[in-house]
Amino acid sequence: MLINSLKISSYLCIFSRKMSSTLQINLGLNLERKLPDTQIVILGRKKFLKGLEFEKNQLSKKLEPFVGSDLFKKAINQIETNGGSVPLYLDLAKIVSVSDDISRHNTPSNAYAITREVKAIKSIKAIKNLSILLYCDFSNIMASCAAIARAFPLFSLKTTKSGYESIEIELVLPNEEEKPTDSDIKFLQYLCTDIRECCRLVDTPADILHTEAFLDEALSQIEQTGKPVTKTIIKGEELKEKGFGGIYSVGRASLHPPIFACFSYIPEGKKDEISSSYALVGKGIVYDTGGLSLKGKTLMPSLLIWLERLEFLGAFCTLVKAGFNQPLHCLLCIAENHISSNATRPDDIIKLLSGKTVEVNNTDAEGRLVLADGVFYAKETLKAKTIIDMATLTGFQPMTTGRFHAAILSSCEQLENECVIAGKKSGELVHPLPFSPELHFSDMSSKVADMKNACLGVSSGPPTALAGLFIGTQIDYGGRKTVAAVENGGGGREGGNDEKNEETKSGADWLHIDMCGLTALEKWDGRATGYGVALLCSLLSKHVDVKIAK
Repeated sequence: MLINSLKISSYLCIFSRKMSSTLQINLGLNLERKLPDTQIVILGRKKFLKGLEFEKNQLSKKLEPFVGSDLFKKAINQIETNGGSVPLYLDLAKIVSVSDDISRHNTPSNAYAITREVKAIKSIKAIKNLSILLYCDFSNIMASCAAIARAFPLFSLKTTKSGYESIEIELVLPNEEEKPTDSDIKFLQYLCTDIRECCRLVDTPADILHTEAFLDEALSQIEQTGKPVTKTIIKGEELKEKGFGGIYSVGRASLHPPIFACFSYIPEGKKDEISSSYALVGKGIVYDTGGLSLKGKTLMPSLLIWLERLEFLGAFCTLVKAGFNQPLHCLLCIAENHISSNATRPDDIIKLLSGKTVEVNNTDAEGRLVLADGVFYAKETLKAKTIIDMATLTGFQPMTTGRFHAAILSSCEQLENECVIAGKKSGELVHPLPFSPELHFSDMSSKVADMKNACLGVSSGPPTALAGLFIGTQIDYGGRKTVAAVENGGGGREGGNDEKNEETKSGADWLHIDMCGLTALEKWDGRATGYGVALLCSLLSKHVDVKIAK
């Protein structure tokens, strides 16, 4: 029965791919794709489109004879300050502009506006090709391409095929500035492909993408990198035997076993360079009923949009294919939070891989339990010097930083600042939370264990920050500074200045990202966004020879 389930899941995933469109990125205009056989969308910031000339870069050859010079000029003059679209020829050709009015906490690319406008494009039944002519400056190409990629979901099990078969982004740099190299274009192709793959897996329901199918997908994507990647897989009862109490307790009630997967890429000649190694730790909850702290009937439908799947693996694969030059690890903590007679109960006390004990007072706060094991493995077994965990961790995140900015928490101010910059560069925005464990973590204190996994009463700290602190305390928040004990073993820091605190020999930089409200945006169409892939690639871009990502 289980074998048949695996075969069916594999078949449906393959079927979904076959029903999907391809997306290609090219530098310059492709004159073979033109009206009326191809739908044409001219896209860019208003400042670039306002000065667009009909004859320049052979644009006219893609539109004539259906669109002439006079009609084109009239359309350009109709572009509004706040952006929007202007038709050129029926629904076959249009100009789409996004606003130049951008605040300091937005991305210069205005990426969210790009995704919104591209999603609004109406496909035409008889037309299977779409060309998006992207007029963009060099520094915003990465964010703009990522924004377009997430507008075209791959997953569908509809029996009738609709939409485009081929989508092409044609890059045009209006200012004749630095041009993307072949390496840049390859990187953009990797990035957009992995964003769409990530979206496909978030959109895939758990009856198809259960824990073992999840692992198969991960292994398949690792294989496609063509690089030597070491794999460590621990599943089921072996997790319990090896001390992975967080992952095991969350996933033990499901028909499909919980799994811990670690993928390690060590570039040639970098085997001993632990001092610059990176670990990406991801929560892979394929479905979340809430466990015995059961979610209500209105929360479980469409729950998939809150479940991140392979964002970390997507970023890992993109970076590896792009030639990442330092040791890089991807850790996936995979489980289904289900109910059965074997489920973890509220009031149970579990022991995590760190050795710390946890009073489980909320089985619906499961993400922090699986990530706790993952970050500890990254620090103590892999000896990673930069540890980044990311998850749809708390329902409070959208109330804290909104649905366009993920919340970040870090013991390292430099890493926090780098992440904010990477968010603006990639178009996947973040905003910092207060890092004050000595003030906040006592909210998680327990009378019978080292800590609880949730604060169910009035908290002194932001709930989103508390969830991050729970993960961070498993590794002493990276151990970069002298750690002062607080009530019931929660952990805290002496002082608040990086320069005045001592570093310990096991120190690491730690960053937590909560992107609960960004995995899908219901105001668009509720489909997955692939948030996180571009952010992580930009954050770690100093270790790839790809200028467009920096």
